[in-house]
Formats: sequence, C-alpha cells, structure tokens
Amino acid sequence: MTLIPNLPSGPLSEKWDNCRFSSKLVSPANRRKYEIIVVGTGLAGASAAAALGELGYSVKVFCLQDSPRRAHSIAAQGGINAAKNYQNDGDSVFRLFYDTIKGGDFRSREANVYRLAQVSNAIIDHCVAQGVPFAREYGGTLANRSFGGAQVSRTFYARGQTGQQLLLGAYSSLMRQVAAGRVKIFPRREMMDVIVIAGKTQGIIVRNLLTGQIERYAANAVVLATGGYGNAFYLSTNAMSGNVTAAWRAHRRGAAFANPCFVQIHPTCIPVHGEYQSKLTLMSESLRNDGRVWVPKQAGDSRSPAAIPEAERDYYLERKYPRFGNLVPRDVASRNAKEVCDQGKGVSATGRAVYLDLADAIRRDGLAAIMQKYGNLFQMYEKITASDPAKEPMMIYPAVHYAMGGLWVDYHLQSTLPGLFVIGEANFSDHGANRLGASALMQGLADGYFILPATISHYLAQTGTDRAAAEHPAFIEAEEEVSARIARLLRNRDCKKTGAQTADQLHRRLGVLLWDHCGMARNKEGLLKALEEIPQIREEFWRNIYVPGNGEDLNQSLEQAGRVADFLEFAETMVLDALEREESCGCHLREESQTEDGEALRDDANFSHVAAWEYQGEGKRPVLHKEPLRFEAAEPSQRSYK
Repeated sequence: MTLIPNLPSGPLSEKWDNCRFSSKLVSPANRRKYEIIVVGTGLAGASAAAALGELGYSVKVFCLQDSPRRAHSIAAQGGINAAKNYQNDGDSVFRLFYDTIKGGDFRSREANVYRLAQVSNAIIDHCVAQGVPFAREYGGTLANRSFGGAQVSRTFYARGQTGQQLLLGAYSSLMRQVAAGRVKIFPRREMMDVIVIAGKTQGIIVRNLLTGQIERYAANAVVLATGGYGNAFYLSTNAMSGNVTAAWRAHRRGAAFANPCFVQIHPTCIPVHGEYQSKLTLMSESLRNDGRVWVPKQAGDSRSPAAIPEAERDYYLERKYPRFGNLVPRDVASRNAKEVCDQGKGVSATGRAVYLDLADAIRRDGLAAIMQKYGNLFQMYEKITASDPAKEPMMIYPAVHYAMGGLWVDYHLQSTLPGLFVIGEANFSDHGANRLGASALMQGLADGYFILPATISHYLAQTGTDRAAAEHPAFIEAEEEVSARIARLLRNRDCKKTGAQTADQLHRRLGVLLWDHCGMARNKEGLLKALEEIPQIREEFWRNIYVPGNGEDLNQSLEQAGRVADFLEFAETMVLDALEREESCGCHLREESQTEDGEALRDDANFSHVAAWEYQGEGKRPVLHKEPLRFEAAEPSQRSYK
C-alpha cells in the first residue's frame, strides 16, 4: 500500500482551483450513465447525494433510519463556521485556516484545511438560499457568535438547533432530486460489506433491517458518509446507532484507517450519573460564550454553588488562559476539567463535574435575552437533570463526542480503495488531533456540496461507465460471508449456558477499558494493558454472546451485536495507534510527554505524520504507513492560549 495524497501544484491559495481545472470531467449527457452509491444521509451524505443528483448522476442513497431527517447531524447545536467577517473583527479565509490547523495541533493536512476555509463562505450562501433560518441581527443581517479556539465571531447559528436546520435544508434538496428521479432512497439498510472487483470498488452488500434480507447493489463508485466511531467508548454524545461497521468493513477490504486513536473529547457534556446509563448528552459549546466555568478553590467543598462566595471560586480557565478564558479550544477545556477533578475539586456526587455558570450573563443581559440564545438548551438540561440553569449553574464534564480519525483519503477524498470516497466524519482529513467547535457541520457540507461533486468526476471519467453486475461472483461470495457472520452471531440465541452475555454488557466493558486507558490521558502501561484485555473480551464475545430472535426480521439485538463485534476489532487498532504515537497532541495527553505546567507536548521531529493502518487479516497486527505532514503557510509551534 502506498499513500499518495494527490496534492495539486501551486501555492496553497491556488491548489483547489488548480485541482478543479486539472480534473477530468464527465459531460452532462453522459452523467446519467453512471451509478453512484452514497451510504449515510447526515449532512455529508444528504448534501453529496443532492449535489450529485443535481449534476445528473444516477444516485442510490442508503440510511439506517426510516428517514434521512433522523441522521445524527440533527443533534448538532452550536453553529457552523465561515470566514465572512461580518463582524469586521479581523477574520479572513487565512485566519479560519490557521485557527483550524492550530486547533488540530498541526496534525492535519494543510491543503485540505485551507480548502475547507475557502469554501466555507459558499456554504452559508447556499444554505441561506435553501431557506435555513440562521439567527439574524435586528437589521436583518446574519448574526455571528464566537466559539472555542478563535478570537473572532464567525459562527452562524440557529439557536441551539443548527444541525437540525441545516439537515432539513439538505433534505429538501435531496427530496427534490428524488422527485426528479435522479436519486433513490433506501431507508432501514445497514451496509455490511464493500465489493472490490479488479482493484476497484463496484458495489456494496446491505442488510434490510426490517426483513433481514441481504441485498446487493452495484455502482461505478461508492461514497461513505457514515459518521464516526465515538461509540466504541460505549458512553458518548453520539446517537445510539452510531457505529464503525461501514468504515471497518471497507478497512478489511483494503481501505487504510488513519489516526484511529484521535477522538474529540467535548468539555460541556452532562456528567455520567449512573452505572447503567447508555448515552451522554451534549450541552452546546456556545454556552461558553456567556457561561463561566469554575470549581471550589478548596478540594472536597460540598456546599451548594450558591453558598460558595466569589472569593472561594476558582475560574480556572480564566485564571490560566487570560487571552481566551472560557473560549479555549475543546481539548484544553477538557484536559483542565479532568485536572481539577483529579485534584479533588470536582462537584456532584461523583466528583466528576465542574460548574458552567450563566448567572453573570443573566444579570448583565436579562433572562429573556439569554433564553432567546439558549432556551432549548436550558429546557433540555432541566428535563434531564431536574435543575434549572437559570437558577443554579449547570454541571458539565468532558465526554467522547467526535471521531478525529477515519478512513484515509487523498485530496480528492478517495480512499486507498479506488472508487471508494469517504466524506464528513468518516474520513480523517480536516481536523487533526482536535476539532474546533462549529467545524463539523462546515466539513460535512463542504465535502458534500462542493468538494466531492468536483473530484469524483476525475475518477469516473477515467474508469468509464462499465460496472460489474450484482450477479458477479464477488457479490455472491461477499453475501455468503455476511450471512455466515450473522449465523455466527445467532448461534447462542437459545443458549442457557452459564456465562452467556448480551452485546450491551460486553460493549460496556470495552468502553470503560478504552476510556480509562485510551481516553483523555494515556500512558504506555495502560495501553499495553488494554491491548492485552481487548482480545480477551473479543474471545469472550464470540464464545458467550447471546442474541435473541432471528435474522429474518427486525432484530435490534442482532444489529447491536454486529456493531459491537466490529468495535472489538477496531478498538485494538485504536489502542495500537495510541501506543505508537509517543507524543501528546490535541486532547490526547500522553503522560510521558507534557510540559512542566501540564500542557500537551508534541514531538514534531518524530510524529508529524498521518498514521494510516493497513489490515492484514483477523488476529494479525496491521501494518503502519505514514504520510508526512508538510507545512508551507502554518509553521508548527507549541500551542499557547494563555
């Protein structure tokens, strides 16, 4: 396997234009002859399918849910970045690029990040034209607010429902193409395998989640927009259906997996409250615009927040980072929350929480103004915790939120499998070791609306319109493998033997192991322990997994078991990647590599690269390939937000 990033020639600011000009095109009359499969209907997938349909391609789009409107993108709250500089506060395409690459701790590909900043403004114009109801100023102009990791206001938002509104915009565009006959939606399907024939991706195998039927679909190219792998940790802010299956099955077929140990730890999540909790809920980072983060100065102080006077409160982010204060990047805020809780200053019954206090903002601006900005977030928090943030501080703690790693892609968003394109959170490309807030929606829509439609034609124009039929032996063989795997999962469905366990029980064990040893803080000893225990859990899974029911109809226990089986394979590569990366970067504090004051310490001499892993077979160690990261406009430096 050779990693060829296919970077265009020319200065950084001209690379995207040069790429589009040098790419081969498919004429409008010929586009209808090409079949493209898009897997996933979140912002990246829905926008890509809509854009490809608008261009005239024949598109089949698949989703787990009963409707694309239920994709997890709907949960995004705070906003979407763009370098419009409406506030006249010094923003520019270059500043957005620099903030993003610095926020990712200089572990992302420079050309991809610059392109993302370039197309950001077009995203806003496009979404406004769709009717997305962004917040506006009194005079009617679009409003902006600030977000972590930036000193300008560049985040466009729709209260705390930005993801939902953007997804509805993409969905409306998608359904226009469905009505035109160029796009066909296949709901309630889960991708089980990728078909590779003669070295090219030519289709997929899916399972109909309602009937259990295994189905084959052929295409000239396949686009994966299946989100991230955060649910490997069991507890995360992701939708319960979030999984690594599509990406992992593609990996097993030859797609390199890049930086799997990089995950986004979000600092403002509602803390864990019980052993049997199955999901965590995010409170938007936008709250840090007006909220102040603090803990008691005295360890073990169990008084109510109202009883703790101002002089006995530690506003630790404002104290340590006076330039950015509460708006430091997510990784910095997360690590510091863990640090003060480790010192015994954490609040709540568990001691694993800090306060996010909006009292000053309410006194300054009035409750009505604050509710206009964050009302739905206040209601969500109160419903979950029975505490009113207007009367007492929120309690928050870091949690797994976003997958920084993903399948490796080149500048064209094509994986190491020709014909397999990967967009949005499913690829590794734009965020490095830490994602700035409000950048996920930006990347998903940039990839779907603007980048993929411009780059996929280069591949299609060279391969021609011929494609294998779904009756090809490769499809039949893959379908048999999928059926055999399902049968293996179901073999204990009537088992009453001692030791039988559900997928949920085994997944929880894996999640705790990953959080303890491959989460915010890592060390060699803990990672080696995890590498020793994961195969044991995996062996126990296949020996004792209990899946009731059958595979011929709706069976959510079977769905979950298949996804946990893939997490158990993926987790070993994730930990192996963390072990190999003997540096701290982003949210990933390698305890052996930190500054005197506890900040992450990068090792640019040895680790300024993308780590891409090649699958070698079950039970075999994957092979590590490295793509060197070179910088011409953003010279790596020790990050400082002080």
